[in-house]
Amino acid sequence: MLSNLWKRQAPQMVGIDIGSHEIKAILLSKTADGYKILSHAAVPVKKGAVNDHEVRDTDAVLESLKLIKRALPKSVKYAAVAVSGSAVMTKVIYMDASLSEEEMETQIEIEADNLIPYSLDEVSIDFETLNVNSTDPSKVDVLLSACRTENIDARVDSLDDINLETKVVDIEGYALGRSFELVAAQLPDGGKDKIVALVDIGANMTTFSVVEGGETTFIREQAFGGEQFTQSILSFYGMSHDQAETAKVEGSLPRNYMFEVLSPFQNQLLQQIKRTLQIYCTSSGKDKVDYILLCGGTSKLEGMANLLTNELGVQSVIADPFAGCLHADDEIKTRLQPTINKYMVACGLALRSYSQWRT
Repeated sequence: MLSNLWKRQAPQMVGIDIGSHEIKAILLSKTADGYKILSHAAVPVKKGAVNDHEVRDTDAVLESLKLIKRALPKSVKYAAVAVSGSAVMTKVIYMDASLSEEEMETQIEIEADNLIPYSLDEVSIDFETLNVNSTDPSKVDVLLSACRTENIDARVDSLDDINLETKVVDIEGYALGRSFELVAAQLPDGGKDKIVALVDIGANMTTFSVVEGGETTFIREQAFGGEQFTQSILSFYGMSHDQAETAKVEGSLPRNYMFEVLSPFQNQLLQQIKRTLQIYCTSSGKDKVDYILLCGGTSKLEGMANLLTNELGVQSVIADPFAGCLHADDEIKTRLQPTINKYMVACGLALRSYSQWRT
């Protein structure tokens, strides 16, 4: 009975991913064989309104969020949102396993003061106990997370303005890692005992999450994404930004574009991914990852998965939650199928509705 008080079911939350190109939202319900999409929305956000995952133009973000809210059921009250970028810091530290949560909290403040390059008055701190330390069973691994409070407040205040209460502020890389639950069935044996790298290629940022045994063990971001591809198109062919975006989405580029702009961009992206995987291997002591799952708006570029498979020697596939345990009514599924994997972070946030809730 007491354990139920400490580990209550979380409230149902809509996952809202505030990106630099658009804001995406998704609401999930739990089913016997996975999860079902109850509602979804994606609304463009004014260029420059969100930069390095910081809200720079509150009014522009609010206008997009109002459109998101209109697309959601009126009954939705709570939201989960993520922070990322240079304002976020995470570190795994080791603490005595015998400490209570209150004692850990006191110790965390001392640790944070030494680790964080900002005044503690400017940051919000949280921690989560992970596993028993592999080299010293008397210690536990504890994930320390910190973010500049102004970045959190910008999101919470914007959602408050559309009458959504923010129940969870997550870190984007961990939300991405959590979404692996939806696509695990794409891999043999659900990726059991395998190391899987999820690579979310957004407009201006590529987010990496490495999942081992269902747990996210490594996250990293690179300031590189589909916007660089758009810039190459507009400069090479003399288009406006809107024309380049439209041509990219509709596939109406000149026949030689694969050699002139696509191949150079893909090679740049390959190098970014290769470098990050090397950092993971160095920090973890692992030789390589077993699979790469690509997601995000830029992930479906022609030949990208094959390029990674051939150049890195790691089987790479486009993440498709509908091939995993995500379900939807036929009309929603037909509409979302081409773009569903750009909702992976939003899905990871929505899944917080079905995790244990620390009171």
